[in-house]
Order: sequence, then C-alpha cells, then structure tokens
Amino acid sequence: MKRFSVLIIASILAAGLIAGALFLISAPASFSMQVIPENTMDSIAGQRCVFLVAVADEGLGSGKGGAVDITATAPGAAVTVDPQAITPGQVAEITVIPDKASTGETLMVNIKGERGGLTQTEMSTIVVWVGEDTLEPYAADVRDRFIPWLAVNYPEFGITNETEWTGTVVKPRILVVTHYLFFSEDWEMGVSWHVTIPPHDWTRIYLRHRATEVSPSYAFEISSLDAQEDPHAIDPKDAFAESVWR
Repeated sequence: MKRFSVLIIASILAAGLIAGALFLISAPASFSMQVIPENTMDSIAGQRCVFLVAVADEGLGSGKGGAVDITATAPGAAVTVDPQAITPGQVAEITVIPDKASTGETLMVNIKGERGGLTQTEMSTIVVWVGEDTLEPYAADVRDRFIPWLAVNYPEFGITNETEWTGTVVKPRILVVTHYLFFSEDWEMGVSWHVTIPPHDWTRIYLRHRATEVSPSYAFEISSLDAQEDPHAIDPKDAFAESVWR
C-alpha cells in the first residue's frame, strides 16, 4: 500500500511538472528592448534624430526568436520606423524630425515593442534649439575624401563614389569639433572634423552597419585635411565613437 501511495504521489508530481513545462512553452516568450541613446538628445528643427532599437529574448515561451513590432510617437515631429518589426540580432531605426513649431520645446518620444500580447515601452526626450543646418556641403566634401580610399581598401563595404547618402546635422551645440551624420542604404557614417589650422585639422569617420549594429565597428582618420594625407584605420574609441553620435 505504501509503495502504491508513493507511485501515486510521484505520478502527480510528474504530471505537475509536465503541466508546468507545457504552460511555460505555451506562454508568450518575454523580451527586453534597448533604445539608443538613453539620454536626452539636442536638436534643431528639421534635424533627423535617429534612435536605435534592439530586442533580446528573455527565457522560454511561444514566439521566442520571433519578430517584435516596433512603434513610436512624438507629438510635434514627423516619425518613421524602419523596419517596423525586428528579431533579436536586428536593429530598427526610429527617425524623429522636429518641426519649426517645436523650437524651444522638449519633445517626448514614446517607443513601444509588442510581441504575443507582451509590451515593452521606453521614453526618450529631444530638446529643440534655435538653429539651422549650414554644414552639409562641407561635411559632404569631408566625407568624400574617404570614399575612394574605402572603395579600394575595403571593397567588402560596398561603399563607392556611386553610393547615395542622406545627411543630417548632429550635436548642433558643439563647436570646436563639428559632427555630421550620413546614411546610405547599408551604413551610418559619422563625420567629424577639428575646426583649427594645419597640422591639427584632422577629420575622422565611423561606420555602423545599420541593420545589425547598435555601435560603430570601424573608424578612420585623415590626420590633416590641408596636407591631403591618405586615410588610415583607427580604433573607434580614438574617434570618440564607442557609441553612435546623437
């Protein structure tokens, strides 16, 4: 009789464990969401303020590894999300463009990820200052100093003279070192230059693969623009590009 009771208890425990496992497997898999930058972003009206979003699975459950839908809102600005769904290992970009009426205001950006009825939300802020973008022609010229050299020395990047770029000012309140961002179909390029006289007139770029990276993986420098030197590779931290510029 005692042995029979032990078998019954063991069966009940086993059934409970199986039921628990089945519940864990059938319940929606939780996920975490990372938004970059985490701190407040300075901008001017018309600037492309680009937030990066990445997700990661947390534990077991149904839908693990599946796509997370990403949405965003920011009153007082135009907002686009691309792509609108990502899986772990992919990166979404949320582009927020403040309008003129937002100048002098702080915009609240609400970012939400949803999968299987589970949601994660993050709030970011953009402070919109008075100013205008007058840097693009010079920034494009600086960018183009690197491109022929990259095409020869790093052909795997697919960056050539035919690559099309969309530019935007960034860090508009920083003066001694000027920053600018360019986006091609595959790459984010951060361009910076030292506003001074030779031989200290260096310029640097970083590259981030847009679909898969949340931080730059390559950086390059021309030690002096006036001297017409060739670029050379440097560590992203030496280009102050351990994280993206925003």
